[in-house]
Amino acid sequence: MAVMRFDPFRDFDRLTEQFFGGTRGMRSIPMEAYRRGEQFFIHLDLPGVRPEDVDLTLERNVVTIRAERRSPRQEGDEVLIDERPRGSFTRQLFLGDNLDAERLNASYDMGVLTITIPVAEKAKPRRVQIAAQSGEPQPVGTSGSGGSQ
Repeated sequence: MAVMRFDPFRDFDRLTEQFFGGTRGMRSIPMEAYRRGEQFFIHLDLPGVRPEDVDLTLERNVVTIRAERRSPRQEGDEVLIDERPRGSFTRQLFLGDNLDAERLNASYDMGVLTITIPVAEKAKPRRVQIAAQSGEPQPVGTSGSGGSQ
C-alpha cells in the first residue's frame, strides 16, 4: 500500500529549486533561549549538520551562526521524495551589555548547538555597604548650638 498526496505548491517549490540550481537561499535556524541562574542558554537545532560544517563567530556583541547541510545523494540517484531542507542556514544574536561575551562557550551534541553565556559581573546585583557617620546624629531643623532663650 502506498500513500500518495498531491500538493501543487510543493511540486512548484521543487521545480523552482531545480530551475535555480538547487538552493533555496539562507534559512533561519530554530532556536530556544532561556536564563538559568547566572547563565543564558541558547539551543539551536541543526539536525543532519556535521560539527565541522558549523561556523560560530563573535564580533563585538553579535554572535553569528552559519551551518551547511549537504545532501547525501550521489550522482545517478533517482530522487523519489525531497522534503529535507539543505543548503546554508544562518542566525544572528545580538547580546546585551549584561552578558559576558568573552566567556561564551559552545558545544554540539546530537544535532543541537548549545551556546552558554554567563551574566557579566557588572550586571549582577551586588550589596552596597553603607558607611556609618561618626558622632551623634543631628535632629532635623536644629543647629546644634544648644542655647535656649
